[in-house]
Amino acid sequence: MPDSADITSMPLLQDEAFEAYSTLLHKLLDDLEEMSASEAGGCTRLLYSPAWLRAQHHLAAFMQERGLGVSFDEAGNLYGCLQGTGNDAPLYTGSHIDTVQSGGKFDGALGVAAGIAALLYLKETYGEPSRSLVALSLSEEEGSRFPFAFWGSRSVTGLSSWAAAGGLKDAEGITLQQAAEAAGFGPDSGHTSEIQAPAGYVELHIEQGSVLERTNTSIGVVTGIVGQKRIDITVQGEANHAGTTPMSYRKDALAGAAEMISEIRKLAITYGDPLVATVGNVEVFPGAVNVVPGTVEFTLDIRHTDQVILNEFTELILQRIHTIADSYELIASSEEHLSVEPTPMNPAWVENTVEICERLGLSYRKMPSGAGHDAQIFASICDVAMIFVPSKDGISHNPLEYTSREQIDQGFKVLIELLHQYGYRGKTDEEI
Repeated sequence: MPDSADITSMPLLQDEAFEAYSTLLHKLLDDLEEMSASEAGGCTRLLYSPAWLRAQHHLAAFMQERGLGVSFDEAGNLYGCLQGTGNDAPLYTGSHIDTVQSGGKFDGALGVAAGIAALLYLKETYGEPSRSLVALSLSEEEGSRFPFAFWGSRSVTGLSSWAAAGGLKDAEGITLQQAAEAAGFGPDSGHTSEIQAPAGYVELHIEQGSVLERTNTSIGVVTGIVGQKRIDITVQGEANHAGTTPMSYRKDALAGAAEMISEIRKLAITYGDPLVATVGNVEVFPGAVNVVPGTVEFTLDIRHTDQVILNEFTELILQRIHTIADSYELIASSEEHLSVEPTPMNPAWVENTVEICERLGLSYRKMPSGAGHDAQIFASICDVAMIFVPSKDGISHNPLEYTSREQIDQGFKVLIELLHQYGYRGKTDEEI
């Protein structure tokens, strides 16, 4: 293994070895797709399901056969450790292994497979690192089976527990703890990981949007994960006969809600990127063809990287909703049921990633993540970084989800180089 050295004096990726481990990465993705293929199309690996269990045990065996130290914790998170020679806290890399129902091949799985392949490449090419590197296959992120997201990273970071989440039920009435125990995990399973808490966490992920593809950019250097508010809006009017109630006498909840939704869109466009506001669900009551709508309920999802702007927009749009309600003689009410603050990435890692892209001759774009990721949970205990690769047509959570091998390999190169900096080149905890 070469001695620690300044980044500029180190060789770039070894082409022959890189091709071998790129092939290994894509084989892992193919394996995961095959063992969790859904009859409805795409991949389905719901938390603690048979397909999920096959995937985790396949990855565990795969890493163990290739010399990584393998362990599970009680929540089913899988760790593959490339042990370092020093005492610095380890660097984690990975993502989540679960999917949505009939999801795509790459969401989550790319970060898991790339993390494993990157550690194996570094092990063969440079030997033991000075800092331990850990490939992580997180048990759950999507919230697809139980009404609770990020169980994997929340359990690793201590932000949740069996007491808080174990009693949550899936659609069949099975609790999270019961499902875990049936899969061989749970608080009494005896599974523990002795791996030290991380100094940092880096995640390679598909963009799940179309910005990189539309701008013909290879790498998204994530600067932060957006903050988010979810609000339920109720508009109360008066249901009445559609034939005998003159237009000027109506208290039409749907007409008022329609103007509110239009105003949400107009105001979001005025604020500009990266603010987004979405009305994703509308319910009309009583919902009859010959009745003036008496009540409308709709959802509002607002996201931005700046908490001040997020709060300002939320306050302003709620004021406008009430103003519109008054003009229609309606009553509007709101209930906020989710508020997540923005999560900044480690600024030094952002600049290191930019530098790596420039050295490798890859086009890049600094950008926020509009979707939630495990990195935002790890940010509660350590510094974090994310690398995006393009998604064809911006499609994700869908069997049509696709990223080319060339695009994946570009992200894989950046991940390897970033891990090499902190695992082998003498970067200290103070620099993370």
